[in-house]
Amino acid sequence: MMRHYPRIERDLVFVGGGHAHALALRALAMKPQRGLRISLISPAAFTPYSGMLPGLLAGHYSLEETHIDLARLCQWAGVRFLHDTVIGLDPDRRVLVCEDRGEVGYDILSLDIGSQPELDSVPGAREHAVPVKPVAGLWQRWSQLSEEELDGQRIAVVGGGAGSVEVVLAMAHRLQRAHFCLYSGASELLPGYGGGARRAAQRALEAHGVELHTGHRAARVSEGELHFEGGSSAVFDTLIWCTGAAAAPWIAASGLPVDERGFMQVDDTLQSTARPEIFGAGDIATQHRHPRPKAGVYAVRQGPVLAHNLRAFARGEALREHRPQRRFLSLLSLGDRRAVAERHGLSVSAAWVWRWKDRIDREFMDRFRTLPAPAMKDSSSGAGLAESDLDGAPDQAPCGGCGAKVSADTLQQVLAELRSAFPQQLAAAEALDDAASLSFRGTVLQSVDALRALVDDPWLMGAIAAQHALSDLYASGARPHSAQAMITLPFAAPAIEYRDLRAVLSGALTVFADAGCRLVGGHSMQGPELQVGFAVNGESIDTAPIARHGAEAGDVLLLSAPLGSGVLFAAHMQLAADGRDVEMALERMRRGNAGAADVARRCRARALTDITGFGLAGHLRGLLGDGLVAEIDLDALPALAGTMPLLAQGFRSSLHDSNQRALNGQVQLRGVVERALEALLYDPQTCGGLLMSVRAGQADEALALLGGEGAGAARIGRLRERAEGEAPIIAAGNARSP
Repeated sequence: MMRHYPRIERDLVFVGGGHAHALALRALAMKPQRGLRISLISPAAFTPYSGMLPGLLAGHYSLEETHIDLARLCQWAGVRFLHDTVIGLDPDRRVLVCEDRGEVGYDILSLDIGSQPELDSVPGAREHAVPVKPVAGLWQRWSQLSEEELDGQRIAVVGGGAGSVEVVLAMAHRLQRAHFCLYSGASELLPGYGGGARRAAQRALEAHGVELHTGHRAARVSEGELHFEGGSSAVFDTLIWCTGAAAAPWIAASGLPVDERGFMQVDDTLQSTARPEIFGAGDIATQHRHPRPKAGVYAVRQGPVLAHNLRAFARGEALREHRPQRRFLSLLSLGDRRAVAERHGLSVSAAWVWRWKDRIDREFMDRFRTLPAPAMKDSSSGAGLAESDLDGAPDQAPCGGCGAKVSADTLQQVLAELRSAFPQQLAAAEALDDAASLSFRGTVLQSVDALRALVDDPWLMGAIAAQHALSDLYASGARPHSAQAMITLPFAAPAIEYRDLRAVLSGALTVFADAGCRLVGGHSMQGPELQVGFAVNGESIDTAPIARHGAEAGDVLLLSAPLGSGVLFAAHMQLAADGRDVEMALERMRRGNAGAADVARRCRARALTDITGFGLAGHLRGLLGDGLVAEIDLDALPALAGTMPLLAQGFRSSLHDSNQRALNGQVQLRGVVERALEALLYDPQTCGGLLMSVRAGQADEALALLGGEGAGAARIGRLRERAEGEAPIIAAGNARSP
């Protein structure tokens, strides 16, 4: 009996990793809905919790303690994490426009992208100031400042509200050598707060040596100088911009109703006032019947209502209304481990208030560190599958054979659209077929490779699978010429099928465009999960290409990219990997090996291979032939961020043990070798780097061209003649700490 696979019927897309979205994603994972696929688009895998930002700047918290790992949250929740930045929205077509992947379609959309400091109303601010948002940019600059000699340097903060007071006090607490000034356009500090809170903040500013200048409204900024209305000015070495909130301009440009400042207008159900399928929460949205200040506390309260209403809207059920509170308890950090609490004009300032705030903040963040077991999910389609959905008669089971093909109208529509975007990479409609006629001038090289979905992002998988297939050509000294696709999409409704096919091919064509490779045909079908493969053809560039077994004794071994993707993604599946490490690894995979292959040719490498599923040791053994020994310096092996601690903790790819067994007796260890370093030899790689054997005299040049160790390239060993009875690979180490 064939298994029945539920299909994806609708796409719910979250844009932004704000507080409301993080809470809503968590809630939806605990009670998933059959046929509803959820995606999150975010420019970063880590999203900050605003309540702990002052503590981060002050040194009270680490970066990890103050950020939600969105990649891990999505992996746990069965949500697609799409690492990208949205730059446009077409509500009529229900399409988002992203910076990298282009269009992403949706059926239901939710926006929680926060706000940004208002920079453009003050000439020069964008060029010369460091805005407090995005936090990643502020943290990078702050980390640099924290390591510099700052005696006598002037750090100016433009603001005057609660956020700017907390930021300047946190910075002054951390960097006591610098001179801090706070400039506010208002006539008094903390407008809207009571006298007690203002006096507590004033005392804290004085205690931390912060100069306060009220009634100083910024008019323009030049290099190292802040100019105010009225003609006065002040010099600075660093300028932090913490003014009123502004909305992303693409919200208004989309035609959605917005308020006078460009923020999306929503009803009390958190739906757009004009588009019921579009929801908004957090700073980017204004409840037009109950406008409130832009503060994180409102977003947190919106989260449960947003989750309920998104689920109810997808089911066609009644929605709840959210009525934001008029007043809330305000807790302001005062730099050191003190805080002031205010409500209804009454305030108290003490160390215990900070401890109270600290407990509240940590309890919020614990919701995303300690994740409960989610409800059952259908892993084959990415769609939620609740137990209650299993009752009743199932739909017809999907057909096999050619009945599983992607529909002709979907295929034709996708190819027609992509042909206009990639005219050089996609053959004309009449030429695109299952069989293609190809013309070559010289030697033809052909390879085929396919991948199961490493991440649940069809555009990214299209790009990674294309690079993975092309890597065989690069390692053989061939120039990419053409490709045919073999794509299996998850079972889905026609609209979802179209979106996924378009995303996969768009990602692949982006890679093929850079490589000068044409897509000349292929086959597509539906199945239990996403799989992407390509048969690729290449032309030999040189009359005497680099030989797979051309290495000689005395050669130096260079590796063009770090290792560790196997263990990293195995750990990611188990919610143990850091989302930032995962995103860095994916970015490396997208770059491919064209540049490294060019270096190998320029430096006349004698042997070349790519490192993929059989790991470094397996592919190195294939490069050696019978008469050579490779002496590997384990301490020199480059590793992707986060992989060595994971290996030390015992995480392994499912292919790891097989790789190690296949080389039984062929790898000899010398010296003190950490278990994690030995394991790195057998870790299977996806889109791994190139391993090349070069003459000793050209090793330095080749390493410099590869970008050196800063780019992940490294000199990992040398070759010599093999004595009788020796293992072909000798790996030595000195107990490098993971």
